[in-house]
Amino acid sequence: MEKRVMTNSKRRKRLMTASALLGGVLVLSACSGGGGKASASGDGDSTSQAKVDEAAAKKTSEAQITITPKDGSDNASINNGTAVTVGKGSLTSVTMKTASGTAVAGQISADKKSWKPLNRLERATTYKIAAEAADSEGRTAHENASFTTVSPANSFIGNFTPEDGSTVGVGMPVSINFDKAITDKAAVQKGITVSSSSGQEVVGHWFSANRLDFRPESYWTGGSTVTLKLNLDGVQGASGVYGVQQKTVTFKIGRNQVSIVDAKTKTMQVTQDGKVVKTIPISAGAPENTTYQGQMVISEKFKETRMDGSTVGFKDEKGKGEYDIKDVPHAMRLSNSGTFIHGNYWGPKSIFGSVNTSHGCVGLSDTKGANDANTPASWFFNHSLIGDVVVVKNTGDKTIAPDNGLNGWNLNWAAWKAGSAA
Repeated sequence: MEKRVMTNSKRRKRLMTASALLGGVLVLSACSGGGGKASASGDGDSTSQAKVDEAAAKKTSEAQITITPKDGSDNASINNGTAVTVGKGSLTSVTMKTASGTAVAGQISADKKSWKPLNRLERATTYKIAAEAADSEGRTAHENASFTTVSPANSFIGNFTPEDGSTVGVGMPVSINFDKAITDKAAVQKGITVSSSSGQEVVGHWFSANRLDFRPESYWTGGSTVTLKLNLDGVQGASGVYGVQQKTVTFKIGRNQVSIVDAKTKTMQVTQDGKVVKTIPISAGAPENTTYQGQMVISEKFKETRMDGSTVGFKDEKGKGEYDIKDVPHAMRLSNSGTFIHGNYWGPKSIFGSVNTSHGCVGLSDTKGANDANTPASWFFNHSLIGDVVVVKNTGDKTIAPDNGLNGWNLNWAAWKAGSAA
């Protein structure tokens, strides 16, 4: 076989040819794409390149949209936790809907820097927000988020009394009953404030994991205004359970009316602002069914109501109530266990002021139908407010439990303050 020797000049010529071929392949690979045809010269489609250059040169919007809560959040607040804000721009559009498509009304602020829903959200509901904003040059930006509000199982609320805007007696405490047991009482109590225009010190007292009452040392000052603020939104009351309320309530204190029932003399003296305005004959609990003693607060009023002895333990041998009166007139509740001060039309008029005959209530003379304005029971009913105090004495019974009704006044101030978690 002939041995061929490649000269340097031939070797250089072959390398230049190979390099040229490889260069052609690289050009074709880099410029072909998107289904377009490469030009014979390898320069690419000038129109496509211009579009790419234009997009690259164009600046994006400087507007920066922030949606609260963050996308994907759960246990979100139903009160003040939802908002859309923008920096370096102005909001042009915000829509909020439930997952099922129900629109949520909202409003963009006058300066177009923020948006909020107009109403409180629903619990355990998924919401979707879509926001658009524009910067100073009119370039738009978009942001979307989806979140779910706190569920009833993971939230608590406090049902409170008295009602917003009401006028009540001087003995009316602020009483809050929570729908979940509270384990972090200090955190919850810290989120609640009660104040009076009279300047009286107001302290909370926990009767249980579900009940918190507030009162001053002495009865509220007549004519004052009391304000309750619930700042419980997001407050953890127990493991995995959060508050949702953000509310302010005010109520008025009426004239100072305190009535003293004396089971021994069988009379009730009604005082207003320290002066006796009326003395009414009464009939309290019989010796075998004595009436609780102590300071009691009227918590409910009924022009007529049914009283069935079986509901409070007074049953006959057949299990039926020892009494069942379907139209007790002018009834006002003094305890949760069934103590009332009420009209009595079924007993002889002679018992009032002379003998105690009831099953534990305080009875006043009345007529059937609750329409006679001239009876003692009618007068007292019409001159009483929810929150008025009825002090019962000389019955021979024990003092009513402070948590039996709205009767925390039967605790002295030191004992009351000892029940505070603040």
